[in-house]
Amino acid sequence: MKTFAAILLAAVPAFAAPQQDFLPPSGDNQRSTATQQIGPVSVSVEYSSPRVVRNGDDRRGKIWGGLVAYGMSDLGFNNCKSCPWRAGANENTVFTTSHDIKVQGQTLPAGKYGLHMIPGKDEFTVIFSKNSTSWGSFSYDPKEDALRVTTKPQKSEYHEWLTYEFTERMPEKATVALKWEDLAVPFTISVENAPALYVAHMKTELRGYTGFDWHNYQTAADYAIQHKLAAADALDWAQRACNPQQGGKESLSTLMTLSSAQAANGMTAEAAKTQEKALADPAASPLEIHLVGRQLLNEGKKQDALKIFQFNAQRFPDKWPVHVGLMRGYAAAGENQKALGEAKLAVKQAPDEGNRKNLERLIHLLEEGKAID
Repeated sequence: MKTFAAILLAAVPAFAAPQQDFLPPSGDNQRSTATQQIGPVSVSVEYSSPRVVRNGDDRRGKIWGGLVAYGMSDLGFNNCKSCPWRAGANENTVFTTSHDIKVQGQTLPAGKYGLHMIPGKDEFTVIFSKNSTSWGSFSYDPKEDALRVTTKPQKSEYHEWLTYEFTERMPEKATVALKWEDLAVPFTISVENAPALYVAHMKTELRGYTGFDWHNYQTAADYAIQHKLAAADALDWAQRACNPQQGGKESLSTLMTLSSAQAANGMTAEAAKTQEKALADPAASPLEIHLVGRQLLNEGKKQDALKIFQFNAQRFPDKWPVHVGLMRGYAAAGENQKALGEAKLAVKQAPDEGNRKNLERLIHLLEEGKAID
């Protein structure tokens, strides 16, 4: 009969090693993650962070071209005679993207990658390897490269610890930079089809719990119409938002969304009838009508928006925010003097200090002959 000790030893392979989170990180290079949303896309860099001063040795001025050698290196292990830098410390620096993106203008498919760099005094090569599970660059194989791009290093504020930061962030573009000591290594990430990805995401979400609230159908339809995408889906969503039998609600707002969706699908006559029905809604408030006009302005339909603002003034004369709408409508149509007159009437009706100050700012712009936002 086997002893308990023999069974225990047999159950654990002799080569078993502690998991990476079992012991403190080698060299006290703490693990960190930088994550950024770029539109609907999630991008992250997970890395181990070495420091400039280690065990009392201040290595400032000795990092680049010294501790981190320029060019490829013979790491003296695992037969890797020409290896890049691991772009961090310890195990792989891991770059993850939830969707296809472009890095420095070149396509990188969705996935998880080992991030390496070939440092240079005037240029760095950034490597995205399909192998993301190795230790450092000791197992690097150029055959596993998914993408290589180049970038120019820049001077940076001092960073004691190696850090990845998203230094520039826009709705469809961001810059991520490795920063260590006095140097930054930036590269850009862009998402070229963010609105289409949002629409695809909404389409999926509306098949689940989200689809039980008509507000979500209207929101999805408005977004698709605004970005001139998925016209047929937008029409279906707008119809659902209006249909009480499917949990929807027929109102000025939902009918105007339906009208826009019909127009986007070439249903001109139907769109006109639906808009007429929407504006005849007895429950419509001056603010709701105003928001319809603002939506049309956002869609670039300046004359249609002005007609809505003028209709609001006829139905609700001298009510807030009727003059605000006329100001915006006339300004969009290039009639600055009329817009200025309406702005001066609107500022007297401002319901709060925030609106009053904003209107005073817009009056100042109009007086200078400038466009208003």
